Amino acid sequence: MPNQTAGKWHGAVVALVCGSLILLFSLGIRHAFGLFLQPVTMDQGWGRETFAFAIALQNLVWGFSQPFTGMLSDRFGAKPVVASGAILYGLGLWVMSQVAGEAVFILGAGVLIGLGLSGTTFPVIFGAISRLVAPQQRSLAMGITMSVGSFGQFAMLPVSLGLITGLEWQGALIVLSILAILMFPLAFGIRSAPASTSFAAEDVSFTQALRDAFGMRDFWLLSFGFFACGFQVMFIAVHLPAFLADEGIVSGVAVTVLALIGLVNIAGTYYAGLWGGRHRKPMLLTWIYLGRAAVISAFVLLPVTSTTAYVFGALMGLFWLSTIPLTNGTVAAIWGVKHLSMLGGIVFFAHQLGSFVGVWMGGWLYDRTDSYDVAWGFAIVLSLVAAALNWPITERTLAQRRTQS
Repeated sequence: MPNQTAGKWHGAVVALVCGSLILLFSLGIRHAFGLFLQPVTMDQGWGRETFAFAIALQNLVWGFSQPFTGMLSDRFGAKPVVASGAILYGLGLWVMSQVAGEAVFILGAGVLIGLGLSGTTFPVIFGAISRLVAPQQRSLAMGITMSVGSFGQFAMLPVSLGLITGLEWQGALIVLSILAILMFPLAFGIRSAPASTSFAAEDVSFTQALRDAFGMRDFWLLSFGFFACGFQVMFIAVHLPAFLADEGIVSGVAVTVLALIGLVNIAGTYYAGLWGGRHRKPMLLTWIYLGRAAVISAFVLLPVTSTTAYVFGALMGLFWLSTIPLTNGTVAAIWGVKHLSMLGGIVFFAHQLGSFVGVWMGGWLYDRTDSYDVAWGFAIVLSLVAAALNWPITERTLAQRRTQS
């Protein structure tokens, strides 16, 4: 028994390390796409809507494929899913680098990378790790993993800017494609837990898990609230550099702001995971969305300067990805972890619908109004709606709900 316990925790630590590094590369590269908006569109003579649509499609493909990718991960393990996602991610970045017209660019940036992200991000990673750790440690494990992913955002932004400056945007994308392939060997460190040691003890079928989730109000409230998160994160990540440039602020400030968001979010996601194990997670989500509404409102209402941009980055970093361990932790707390990758993927689909709307609408509105004002207004309103939706969610397990009904 001691050897079994030691092996179980060794497997959990290895999976935590490898999963964290996978998120570092996957999310770090993804958050750097906003730096390519201006050089790509100016070099190719495209409007911003073209680039925005490609990244918006990426998020839509990612979200649509995530429940199916999660289902495969729950069934066959995370290793083959992550390995396949790494190959698709790297291929998509390489296709983006080939100057062959809008359709090819959209195929690489939108479809291939969208599929690659569905296999290399948190729904799959969290599902695998959650089956290896005890229930009381899941929220913290998710917070630690997302903290490393946040460090990827901080580290990859200046790296990407340096690559664009030194190699032009095409060369930068080729180097990033090589970095994406590094996730392939890391996939082999995420092993499935044997049935005798796994914490996924729920004997629930695939179809029953879907019926249980779809039939509950809290599942839909959590999903609709996550829509707002996706809208805000991707709108800011893609359009903030262009927004600051329009305000006459040099490009280096935008890179620093986005990197600052990632740096501060290391603490934000860690403490979200830590506090999620001690307090009601939906309540914490409500306060996070209210905090976002306040920060965004202050940023757009005050005069935009380098100083206010830095303050915005630091404050927004506290709330940036801290919703993710809390949202996935709520899914695990209520519906268990046997089908967590799939159910978390369905909730995440709502997040990606929001990402699609945020990225595409930002570009569409700008091309027609020459301003981002309306899009910022949508981001504020959605924060308030999400805060209201998360507040009534309870973390009672299915067994507790059935007993009380």
